[in-house]
Amino acid sequence: MAPRAVWRGTIKFADFQCDVGLYTAISSSEKISFNIINRKTGNRVERQYLDSETGDKVERDQQVKGYELENGDHIVIEGDELSELMPDGNKVIRVKNFLECDEIDKLYFDKPYYLSPSTDEDREALSLLAQTLRERQVAALAEAILFRRNRMLLIRLDGDAVIATTLNYDYEVRSQTAAFKSIPDIEFDDEMLELAGHIIKKRAGKFDPSHYSDRYNDALTELVQAKIEGKTIKKREPEKRDNVIDLKEALRQSAGASDKKAAKPKSSGTTKRKKAS
Repeated sequence: MAPRAVWRGTIKFADFQCDVGLYTAISSSEKISFNIINRKTGNRVERQYLDSETGDKVERDQQVKGYELENGDHIVIEGDELSELMPDGNKVIRVKNFLECDEIDKLYFDKPYYLSPSTDEDREALSLLAQTLRERQVAALAEAILFRRNRMLLIRLDGDAVIATTLNYDYEVRSQTAAFKSIPDIEFDDEMLELAGHIIKKRAGKFDPSHYSDRYNDALTELVQAKIEGKTIKKREPEKRDNVIDLKEALRQSAGASDKKAAKPKSSGTTKRKKAS
């Protein structure tokens, strides 16, 4: 089945415009999913909303959004009040400016979409944009109303594909200072730093997504297939764990050192180095 666009509109900047479709670049359709069923009957169960105090079922027309206050009370937000806040969708991706490809921290990246032209005429226009981005080594920062919300987009090249990635807003990205304030400032000696560097050098490689698999989803697939065929799955042996040792000794073993002497760096100094911040 041919993929369907999740959104259609027009890219615009200055006098340039190009009709495009957005297609999801990330899909979960290949993942195993389950329904919740009644063990006794095998029928699917339905979700119901109950009043947390009375236990009574709350019908759909009586369900409304509420914002909880500090005292536990709620203020009611009606559906039409929310609708008035939603921006009008004008189906336009408006390019704000162009910037270097690595200008935006990847922490701000949200969901990627493929950009595809709507007609042959649009194909020529999108190809012109793609070629210009490639030659100038830049990306386009744009804004659009997507799925009833205004979103910032980064339009960039990935090989021959044009990718539009929605961006997180500043308030959605956690501060590094807050996230890492509890990590102590540790000093490491020369041997530990050299051992760690040696391990990194030994394990240097490149990322090839085809070399990695979702082992949990693979195991689920195997389990479901076995159930269909009436077979049983052998329980996996628990992973053996080595005895807990200190960090330096663990580094020595990982580096393949046979003894402390072989793992020592050539320099005889014991100068302390501070961890890079």
